[in-house]
Amino acid sequence: MAEKGVQTSKIADNEEVKGVTASPLATADVEDLQNDLKDPSLGSTPQHPFSTPESAQYWSDVYETAKYEGRHRFDPTCRWSATEEKRLVRKLDWRIMAWVWVMFSSLDLVRRNVNPAISDNMLDELDMNTNDFNTGQTIYLTSFLAAELPGGLLSKKIGPDVMTPIAICIWGVICACQCMIKDRTGFFITRALLGFSQGGFIPEMVLYLSYFFKSNELPIRLSIFWTAIPLTQIIGSLLAAGFLKMRGLHDWSGWQWLFLIEGLMSVTVGLVTFVVMPASITESGHILRGKASSLHGKTGWFTEREEKIGVNRILRDDPSKGDMNNRQYVSLQGIWQAVKDIDLWPTYMLGIVAFIPFQPAANYLSLTLRNLGYTVFEANMLAIPGYTLFFINILTVVWLSERYRERLIFGATSNFWVLPFLIALVTIPSSASPWVRYALLTGVNGEPYTHAILVGMISRNANSVGTRAVSAAVYNICYQIGSIVAVNVYRNDDKPYYYRGNKILVGLASANIVLFFLAKLYYIKRNQQKERQWRLLSDFDQANYLSTTKDTGTKRLDIRFAH
Repeated sequence: MAEKGVQTSKIADNEEVKGVTASPLATADVEDLQNDLKDPSLGSTPQHPFSTPESAQYWSDVYETAKYEGRHRFDPTCRWSATEEKRLVRKLDWRIMAWVWVMFSSLDLVRRNVNPAISDNMLDELDMNTNDFNTGQTIYLTSFLAAELPGGLLSKKIGPDVMTPIAICIWGVICACQCMIKDRTGFFITRALLGFSQGGFIPEMVLYLSYFFKSNELPIRLSIFWTAIPLTQIIGSLLAAGFLKMRGLHDWSGWQWLFLIEGLMSVTVGLVTFVVMPASITESGHILRGKASSLHGKTGWFTEREEKIGVNRILRDDPSKGDMNNRQYVSLQGIWQAVKDIDLWPTYMLGIVAFIPFQPAANYLSLTLRNLGYTVFEANMLAIPGYTLFFINILTVVWLSERYRERLIFGATSNFWVLPFLIALVTIPSSASPWVRYALLTGVNGEPYTHAILVGMISRNANSVGTRAVSAAVYNICYQIGSIVAVNVYRNDDKPYYYRGNKILVGLASANIVLFFLAKLYYIKRNQQKERQWRLLSDFDQANYLSTTKDTGTKRLDIRFAH
């Protein structure tokens, strides 16, 4: 499959570009360099988007104009070995990716702890039923959706290292306050506030990770990012089993202790985030992260050499990643340009419908198990196998997607997976053993969650920081629209087996499979169209286009869509 690429040529070793001079191979020896040339994804290569003096000068001017935070490390002549790059990526995984995972775990624990809470008679004590719970979840998702774009753009303006810890502390406090709700109104209010506080976090983190990782590295990191869902739910189920046992302590219900303690856990994560989250690879200096040291060539967590490798490897992968700085807002015109980019619409459409079929069973698993006669403890413990299967499947499917450079076909596997389980849930009689129904629900809950594949596609296909910031938010808005639909599929008059709801999900899963193939066909045709236009240009015209074009994002003729 064709991927994004540009025409390049070798730059002279001593060529000077504005503000940048040639650098030696540093620690890269001859053997390392030979290995680098064999695998262009590892180490530096002689050919890259800045190989010609014209393209290097053009992008240097772009980065200076944008005040890109890493422009002082931009060096078209910089060379490094595969060993150096691997070492840096491992460091980024532990210093950046690991804490992003912790932050998302905090969000997911807080937004989903209502599921084990309702297994503790919370609905009865608040004089609510299944439909009221659906309404509360709809309010949460609508608020989350409404805050997606504003939250992501605010973070783009003030910086993720400032916005993120504030947001985590806020949603931790709101979660803790849920321990004081007394009725349906209080439940609705706290769900709305929680949604507003969490909206924008996910697209903000997708953009943040793109500052550190290349386009071929991002999908697997996003799959790790979304393993926070199953692992947090496994941990959350274990925590809930203990916290719900606190029922009666100080005359509180177990669900009240659950909200209070897990909310305070999130506040702790938020406070730590103020210290451990750098704005970028060139801005990691902090009193608790390591101060700048000219003696040791350190500027924080990273040495000057690591900063230079980190900046140049990202820019050579996608030069547009430096066309804005990380404290620059996206203008209204930029927002409109990103929203109306029809080449991203097929992925947006998939974001709405692709993951509806598995969500109702996952959201209602604990409550369904309670309705089938299991105890509160059993209902929460029995959820763990499904989350474990989910964890294994998400890593496997995203790894296979990147291994074979195939996104949308593997993206459809989530619907291929849940379809037979949903058909079985529709056809088995009500007299069937609860263990049979539990096994089918576990199968649905353990689907290969391909959300990371679609998010990685959006990030890769956006081809500019501004479009990437907006498109990630718009995609997540689409996902939340689908989630709003999902939480209203199972209705009170359809319980406990939800035959009607599952029939709807069977039809939707079948339609989704067709939509994935249609989306792939669209991107194949668009790439063929771009290739024909590109080949009509002479070598001179191609070089002139690369250095003078005003086309941005998906409009550039030299990019190809990942699909």
